[in-house]
Amino acid sequence: MTLAVTPPIFEHHREAFGIGTSTPRLSWKTAAPPGWEQAAYELRVERGGRLWRTPSPVRSPESVLVPWPVDPLHSRERATVSVRVLGADGTSSGWSEPAAVETGLLSACDWVAQAVGAAWEEDPDLDERRPSILRREFSASERLTSARLYVTAHGVFEMEINGRRIGDDAMAPGWTPYRDKLRYSTYDVTDAIAVGENAIGAWLGDGWYRGRLGWYGGFRNIYGHDLSLLAQLELRYADGSTQVVATDDTWRAAPSPILHTGNYDGECYDARLELTGWSEPGFDDAAWYRVVAAHRDPETLVAPAGPPVRCTEEVTPVEVLTTPSGARVLDLGQNLVGRLRIRLSGAAGDRVVIRTAEVLQEGEIYTRPLRTARSTDEYVVAGRGVEEWEPRFTFHGFRYAEITGWPGDLEAAVARGEIVARVYHTDMERTGWFSCSDPSVERLHQNVVWSMRGNFLDIPTDCPQRDERVGWTGDIQVFAPTASFLYDVSGMLESWLGDVAIEQLPDGTVPWYVPVIPAHRMWTPIRPGAAWGDVAALTPWALYERFGDAGLLGAQYASAKKWVELVERVAGPDRLWDEGFQLGDWLDPAAPPQDPADARTDRYLVATAYFARSADRVARMAEVLGLRDDAARFAKLSAEVRQAFAAAYVEPGGRMASDAQTAYSLAIAFELVPEDLRDFAGERLAELVEEAGHRIATGFVGTPLVCDALTATGHADAAYDLLLEERAPSWLYAVRQGATTIWERWDSLRPDGTVNPGTMTSFNHYALGAVADWLHRVVAGLEPAEPGYRRIRFRPQPGGGLTRASAEHETPYGRAAIAWRIDGETLHVEVTVPTGSAATVELPGGEPVAVSSGTHDFQAPWTGLEAKASASTR
Repeated sequence: MTLAVTPPIFEHHREAFGIGTSTPRLSWKTAAPPGWEQAAYELRVERGGRLWRTPSPVRSPESVLVPWPVDPLHSRERATVSVRVLGADGTSSGWSEPAAVETGLLSACDWVAQAVGAAWEEDPDLDERRPSILRREFSASERLTSARLYVTAHGVFEMEINGRRIGDDAMAPGWTPYRDKLRYSTYDVTDAIAVGENAIGAWLGDGWYRGRLGWYGGFRNIYGHDLSLLAQLELRYADGSTQVVATDDTWRAAPSPILHTGNYDGECYDARLELTGWSEPGFDDAAWYRVVAAHRDPETLVAPAGPPVRCTEEVTPVEVLTTPSGARVLDLGQNLVGRLRIRLSGAAGDRVVIRTAEVLQEGEIYTRPLRTARSTDEYVVAGRGVEEWEPRFTFHGFRYAEITGWPGDLEAAVARGEIVARVYHTDMERTGWFSCSDPSVERLHQNVVWSMRGNFLDIPTDCPQRDERVGWTGDIQVFAPTASFLYDVSGMLESWLGDVAIEQLPDGTVPWYVPVIPAHRMWTPIRPGAAWGDVAALTPWALYERFGDAGLLGAQYASAKKWVELVERVAGPDRLWDEGFQLGDWLDPAAPPQDPADARTDRYLVATAYFARSADRVARMAEVLGLRDDAARFAKLSAEVRQAFAAAYVEPGGRMASDAQTAYSLAIAFELVPEDLRDFAGERLAELVEEAGHRIATGFVGTPLVCDALTATGHADAAYDLLLEERAPSWLYAVRQGATTIWERWDSLRPDGTVNPGTMTSFNHYALGAVADWLHRVVAGLEPAEPGYRRIRFRPQPGGGLTRASAEHETPYGRAAIAWRIDGETLHVEVTVPTGSAATVELPGGEPVAVSSGTHDFQAPWTGLEAKASASTR
């Protein structure tokens, strides 16, 4: 194999354009012969026409998040970086292809643009305000060398220059705590600029800024009542001069053809109201309206840390149904998040109405689970021949779409590809895959992936379809390990965790969901809650384990520490968090439909268990960061909580005070049960699983832990029984019922085909899909042994009658993989270790075997209980 190195990436950006840091860390991956080890590296940086090179090789094996080697970059500065690696054996690679990085506007003083919007937006009493379009013309000279557009909005936006859409992102600038933080986007628009006259225009929509948010009717104008654009177009010429076209009072505004738009209710577009050529030069805007300025502190403007929302796939309907009522409904065959794109011809004034839903009941689309979300798009035909339309500023969670008013043959339109669903989510890089010999388990895993895609739309949401769609902290806390395997969530969750710190109250309380919206009923006022608030401590640590980024720990440490110190005060000297409002083991299947917190496990047992876990993780964070006093303090605190937990909730014989699956799972997985009682706890957990008929008896808290707790105490057979059970409640019950995503409730759809009567019933909710982390680590057997997969542990635990399983993960060092199969009485295992990593292979019944980079084959006798491994390497 030829020694070669990839172009470096910067921080966690696949696209290092318009980034918000002046000293981006560098990472690269190396393809090398088996066993090769990096001993040193060299860097070459070109910036401003000058070339810099490391004076001598940097003696280091590091290739992930290596410090920026030269002076900090300035705003708008572009540089290219190449890397060369040298091996411990004296070999060296060639120079990598250069990778480009360009900063955005790093300082508030770089901004001259004002946030401006239509004058009629000033009326805060108008709920259904028609969005606006904005425009301005400008002239460009010859010898243009580059053009950059820096833009954001109060609301959501899309930009056009000379009639051409700029960018392919959607729902920008996303949802952040807008008063403190508003993201801006950077676009290279050099090719869009013509010599002479040009025009720039913007579409605006309500989005999260002023659109309806929250359940029980929700709220409007949470962040403001205006729709405003803040745009700064900078043109640079060969002579060194710069021309700036920025939003100010010279821009003009007009009502949009979008009559109304919102995340929950959908979009209504009247194509008869289109103004042809409005974003092209020469358009007469004399009748347009003035714009007015809105307040926006440039100190709050930040570049994105992760990728934008984009359309990542198109899905064609699999069937056109006629319902008992005569309605025409498209079945996409997959519950997804996005919107329909339609192409049609009709008479002016024809109205096409699209209503979406996740499920059918009695043959009709069933919208009760949407609660007050209308989830309806409407298109009024202009009558100008073939017309194509897709909503701009909304998204829906749906599998079924009822179409009313289609002008023509609907089946023929579908067959011609004139109606497609476009799938939208944050455009993260896919990094993890799993397969096995059981098609139902494979479908379960696919459902987890689809639910993650649908709920990672700018923030990690709870559900994408009803009048909610908020960033529940507990959901992502339990799902973060699974998410970090399947996709590179590092940048997106870094940004969101920063928002958690912004929204955290001065006393350390972490809101139930971030960003915060005005609370409803039990959420007022914001109160501390275990498992949900623990996102501040547990999720940064989970990301550190998967991505190896100590910088993230540093950024989040103050937030994590404040949270644990708050719980320490609330618990008091006895170290038991045994009072106050708690959700506990939310959505235990035994809980009544309208009281999901009424679980079999004591909610204060849950709270104290999480107190111990978070204190331990903060101690570990402090140790990584070199904060020795804090590390010792929080380690002592964690030990005290563990002791208090055991005294309060573990009876002398080992039985838990709450004799329930979640109680034992927490005690085992969080290492809270005394060591001499651990075996009993595992046996009792296995007994409870058997007594339940191998059916699930856990909610949000217990579900991610129960299979691990069983396998860790020698009861892998019981864990597989749970995994493979098909009766409700179970993971495969939903698969058997035709689910294509993970449900919020174990019985969101009941065996008789009716939807759970609870008012909180979603069919796309990733939390209970956290079992996929166990599939990756235990069933397939691929897990990090050191942060960032610097060392990998391959430890498959076959069972459940599976004859094969495999997993692949694109680690920060490269692709790691494992594939095992059982052939008669032989277990065959193949593992791949990326360059820069090392690994141990632990097969059932065998001793750990250390392996270096490369691909290695193992064979072991297999009886279903014990194996003894022999290995070969290639």
